[in-house]
Amino acid sequence: MRPEERATGIGSLPGVDHHEAARVVVGELPSFPHVAELPDRGVGADMVGRAAALLIDLAVEVRPSGYRVAQRPGGQHRRGVDLLGRDVDALDTTIGETGAAPRRVKTQVAGPWTLCAGVELRSGNRVLTDRGAVAEFTESLAEGLRGHVAELARRTGAGVVVQIDEPTLPAVLAGSLPTPSGYGTVRAVPGAEARSGLAVLVEAARDAGAVGVVAHCCHPTPPLALLGATGVDGMAVDLLALDRAPAVLDALGELWDGPTELWLGLVPTLAEGPAPELAALARPALDLADRLGFDRARLADRTVVTPACGLAGATPAWTRTALARTVELAAAFADPPSSW
Repeated sequence: MRPEERATGIGSLPGVDHHEAARVVVGELPSFPHVAELPDRGVGADMVGRAAALLIDLAVEVRPSGYRVAQRPGGQHRRGVDLLGRDVDALDTTIGETGAAPRRVKTQVAGPWTLCAGVELRSGNRVLTDRGAVAEFTESLAEGLRGHVAELARRTGAGVVVQIDEPTLPAVLAGSLPTPSGYGTVRAVPGAEARSGLAVLVEAARDAGAVGVVAHCCHPTPPLALLGATGVDGMAVDLLALDRAPAVLDALGELWDGPTELWLGLVPTLAEGPAPELAALARPALDLADRLGFDRARLADRTVVTPACGLAGATPAWTRTALARTVELAAAFADPPSSW
C-alpha cells in the first residue's frame, strides 16, 4: 500500500456545501477519500441523524428533547436520507471529475450503542433502556449499512472501508447516561452485550463487501479490548487525548501486536497558532511505538494517519491543512527524516 493510501479524515467537516466538502476531501486525500459529514446543516446531518437515515423500516422525528422514534418517515427523517444521498453523490461526482481513482473510500456510521443512546422511545426514555428495541435498531441499522456499502462501492468503483463511530460507548458501559428526569442514570450495558451488538454491524459491513471495518472512539480511555473483540480490522483513537495509563497502553499494544491496524489521530482539529512542524506532529506516534517496544517501521505499514477527531469546528483553511498534513505524516513514516 502506498503511503498516501494510509491517510484519511475522520468524517466531519465545517460548512454546509456538500460539493465543496467533497472537493476538499478528494483534493487533499485523493488516494483515500471519505464521505464528508456536515453537521452544520442541522437535523439529519449530525452523527445520530445520519445513522438514523440508514434505518430500514424504522424512522425518527425531532422533538425538543432530540430524536425520537416515529410511527412513519416524515419530513425530518427524509431530510436525513436526502442529505446522505447528496454526500454520496458529491463524492462520486468529484472523484469522476478529478480522475482521482482511489482504490479505497471510507464511510462513517454511528454504532448501535451511540445511536440507541441518542434516540428516544415514544415514552421519552432512551432506546437504550429497552433490550428488544436495541436489537431491532441494531438489525435495522445493519440492513441499511449493507445497502449503503454496496451503493458506495458500485458508485465509486472502489473498495469501501466502514468506520463505526462509538463516542458514547464508554458512558453506555459505565451506566452514566442520565434518564429524562435527570435524577437517575440508564443501566450499564454489560460488555458482552455491547460486543455482540457491535459485531452485528461489523458482520453486516463485511457481508456487503466492505474491504475493511474500523472502530472509532476518541474517548481518553476507549474500551479497546471490547472493540477489538468485535473483529474489526482497525482501531481509530485520538492519540492527542488518549490516557497514557498502563492499562490503556497495554490494550493498545495488544491490538497492534495482533492483526489490528492502529488509526492514529495526530493532527489537531483546531488551529492553535502557526501550523505545527511535521516532527512535532509525529512525536506522539514515535513515542507510542518506542514506549510499546515496537520498531518505528510499524508506523509505515500498520497505521493510518488521521486528524485527532472530526473537523466540524475547524476553519476551512485549517481543514485543508489538517487533511494535507495527514498525507505528509504518512509519507514521512514511510521515509523518515534522519533527524527523527
